[in-house]
Amino acid sequence: MRMTVTLGINQIISHGFGLFLFAALVPLMQASIEITHWHLASIGALTQLAYLAGAMLLGLIGHHVNSGRLLLVTGSITTLLLFSMSLLNDPMVITLVLTVMAASAAISWGGIVELITRYGRPENCATNLATASSGTAWGYGLNGLLILLVIPLFGWRSGWILAGALGAATLLLTLSLLRSLKQRHENHLVEESTGALSPLQLFRTILRERTAFCACLICFLVGASTMPFSNWLNTYLAELSLPPALGGYTWTITGLTGMAAGFLIGKLADRRGHGLALLIIFAGFALGLLAFAYSPARFAAVAGFCYGLMYFPMWGIVAGWVSRQYGSKATMQINGIGMVTFGLGGALGNLVAGFVRESSGSLSGVYALITGLAILLTLVAGFICVTERQPKPPFEPAF
Repeated sequence: MRMTVTLGINQIISHGFGLFLFAALVPLMQASIEITHWHLASIGALTQLAYLAGAMLLGLIGHHVNSGRLLLVTGSITTLLLFSMSLLNDPMVITLVLTVMAASAAISWGGIVELITRYGRPENCATNLATASSGTAWGYGLNGLLILLVIPLFGWRSGWILAGALGAATLLLTLSLLRSLKQRHENHLVEESTGALSPLQLFRTILRERTAFCACLICFLVGASTMPFSNWLNTYLAELSLPPALGGYTWTITGLTGMAAGFLIGKLADRRGHGLALLIIFAGFALGLLAFAYSPARFAAVAGFCYGLMYFPMWGIVAGWVSRQYGSKATMQINGIGMVTFGLGGALGNLVAGFVRESSGSLSGVYALITGLAILLTLVAGFICVTERQPKPPFEPAF
């Protein structure tokens, strides 16, 4: 449990703050920095492309690098950049910093997946991974609390300073955990290459094997739907002349839901099957978006709840599903390519959102498209649920 909690806190820093704090603070930052809609579209696209690049690097060479060192390096980079955001005023420099933090976040999650699948109990793999991935939800919740409690008193720059301070504390916790794992698992001191895939084998596996292919497809659709949802939500609420506090409450509800959903949905996946767990969370997401499209003012919080129910445990459920068939190194590699497809989906989604916003003058069409993608995700999960078979032995690549 200590490992799961510590790695979950790493998720707060790398994803909750590194990826999503800007989206929560951008309406407030625009009051003092000239950040246009095209800046937002560019930031959304570039951060997803950076996430793609970091994930691709992880998938191709990450299995040759110690996962513990990856966490320490990426955590240090993210912490420094979070502090630096409090000092910046140039939108272009802000874009660069956010881009680097996105790449760092992708690499950090890959290290978390490898450590949990290597050292955790196989029968609790989905629970541990989903709980750790729900650390992002704690970041969402903290983002909402910053907007409601801290920012009104000290300004938006204080939010970045506090995030950096939490990042520094997390580095110390991570270092302590890695030392403990080193003492308890002496047989894992030397990184093993058993079960790792060459680049050619990796892509061949993804194209030919059902589990790997569906995992990457899900990640693509999730990226295309969730990234525009989160990046444009506060802007859409402002477009509708709704109070800024509604965005804060929505983010807080999203975070609170994800905090519980990670553990609960992970337990469901371990006990009743990963396909059923995916079907439940994707169907809930689609229903929440349908309600939000009907009445954004009344159902913003409902959409936030359903988003939290789906997004945060999804990463752990998918990684746990993959780990039933592959070893820890191959799981990390396939997960890395899954994050690549997530980044591609997010970049495409944000670019389309920016185009729709500029051409129509409204974001309502964007959220209609997101709803359609959520319905498609539900259909994919239904296919997996119906066709899910008994777990296979760990994958052994043929060299």
